[in-house]
Order: sequence, then structure tokens, then C-alpha cells
Amino acid sequence: MSLVSVLGCGTWFFPIEEQLYYSQGKRWWVRLHEKGGKRHEMPAHHTLEAYLDAYLDAAGIRDSGKSPLFRSAVWHSGMLTDKAMHRIDAYRMIQRRAAAMGLKRRINCHTFRATGITAYMDAGGTLENAQLMAAHESPRTTKLYDRTGDEITLDEVERIRI
Repeated sequence: MSLVSVLGCGTWFFPIEEQLYYSQGKRWWVRLHEKGGKRHEMPAHHTLEAYLDAYLDAAGIRDSGKSPLFRSAVWHSGMLTDKAMHRIDAYRMIQRRAAAMGLKRRINCHTFRATGITAYMDAGGTLENAQLMAAHESPRTTKLYDRTGDEITLDEVERIRI
């Protein structure tokens, strides 16, 4: 799946006046733009660092400074422009990648958000920290994305006494 899908559709796709991926001390951080113009900064996961570093090098835009991280491409040429990729183009790209993988369901940014929150919670993370990372105002919103309780185990079914 593309790096764009991992990061989310809305955050990275508009002209910017600041860097969205930047170093702070020995770690790299991401600056996310949320709904309502809110900014949310957090350390980048080491896997995200590796993906972004590889992308920046392959795209040849590592030293571009305050410019769009994900850029539109010249039609079928593979060459990037200086313009930000539009969020609708990112959505279409995700749909193409999902179809190529044989996924039947339509996926979107919230699919990835739910997957990230669920993976974090499955690994023993707390709802409070998931809420902070997702920049949600309420833990109820974060809980809507948590899919850890969606699977019923055999042990739970066997609790039924007939």
C-alpha cells in the first residue's frame, strides 16, 4: 500500500508554508494538519521515518524545504511537479492500489485511521494515548475507530450454557 495511504488523505495535500516532516534533536517528527486548522505534532514511528526517507530520496525532493511533501505528477510521465497532490487524487490512488491487491471493499482515510488505532490498542496501548495521537477531543471519538472488540473469540462463545 502506498505511503500516502499510511499517512492519511487530508493532512499532507495542500500548499504549505512549513515543513511537515522535520528533525527535532535526534528524532524526526511529523506535523499533521487536522480538521478546523488544528496542527498536531508527534514523533515519527521508525518505520514511517524509513518510508519517508526512501520516498524523499527517490522523489529527489529531500532538500526542497517548505514545499509540498506529496506532489502531483505530470500525466503518465512519472515526473513530479512543484504542486501539491490533491486529496481526491490521493483517494483515487488508494482505490487503485486496493483494487490491484484484490480488495473488494472500498477503503478511505478512516480505514487507515481505524487500523492504526486498533493496532495500537491490540499492542497494549491505552485509549488515552490513542486519543492524544489521533488528536481527538473526546475518547468516545477514538473508541469509534477501535476495532479490537469486533472479533468474538471461541472462549466467549463457549460461555453460553445451553
